[in-house]
Amino acid sequence: MSGERVEGATHTVEVAAPAGVVFAVLADATKLPLYFSPNVHAERLDFDGGSERLRMWSLLDGQLKSWTSWRHLDAVRRRIEFRQEPPASPLTSMNGTLQVTERGPGRTELHLRYHYGVDAARPADRAWAQRATHDTSLTQLAELKSYAERWTRLDDLVLSFEEAVRVHGPAELVYDFLYRAGDWPDLVPHVTRTDVHEDTPGVQRMTMETLTEYGCHTTDSVRICFPHAGRIVHKQTAPHVLLEAHTGEWSVLPDERGVTVLAQHSVVLREDSTAAVPGHHADLAHTRRHVREELGRDSRALLAHAKRHAESAVRML
Repeated sequence: MSGERVEGATHTVEVAAPAGVVFAVLADATKLPLYFSPNVHAERLDFDGGSERLRMWSLLDGQLKSWTSWRHLDAVRRRIEFRQEPPASPLTSMNGTLQVTERGPGRTELHLRYHYGVDAARPADRAWAQRATHDTSLTQLAELKSYAERWTRLDDLVLSFEEAVRVHGPAELVYDFLYRAGDWPDLVPHVTRTDVHEDTPGVQRMTMETLTEYGCHTTDSVRICFPHAGRIVHKQTAPHVLLEAHTGEWSVLPDERGVTVLAQHSVVLREDSTAAVPGHHADLAHTRRHVREELGRDSRALLAHAKRHAESAVRML
């Protein structure tokens, strides 16, 4: 009978930012997909102020994995303990700690330690686990350092907003339109191409090409669909050239008089965006306005087509 082989690693990074800032970036579960490229979505299941359970979706070594994670947050010691329960396959266990230590004014050391288990009889799983945990850890530590060291500018770089529309039609038809993104090029003028693959039910990998005033742009996304809740969360794994990161959600909210549909977006702007697009030469404030206007316009167009799709099929009095 095969047993579990337990391995682990330790990584440390120096961050030119206050310890409280570093801990805050790590502790805010809702922002993990925005700040860390491997993380696609974090769904908080329980939270009592000190401990939380999260449903996580992340790209590990190019593969989309999902698991439930328990985290205990100790703000006084600036320490986060985590454990996957159950872990993402092929791992048989995963746990660790993140320790944030102040090393001086504006200087912090972040120490990551973790242990994972794999089936001792499966060397391919061991090789994958070593590669995935190592590469993902280094990527996340580098990105944490990058964001934390820009903490005085993050309010200018991060932008969150939503668009909404009221629909007098069935929520199911609204959701159907948003779910069938492969049909958008035939229905929505600014969408010229979409390639959608759904190898796992409810999880879509999508490449989309859109028209903008600066030409065509191609983005890659992961979409996680919750049909019973009327929600589709998404993250661009290859975002627009003006953005470092882009996450969002479509929400279909029925009530006794109809349906409210929300398109929510959170983005991190590129600081070097003035040279990212031919013809786009502006400061960060202009880029912020431009991104808000472009994403808002595209979202309103999709919402309008979702509204038309639902209302043209059934009229609600």
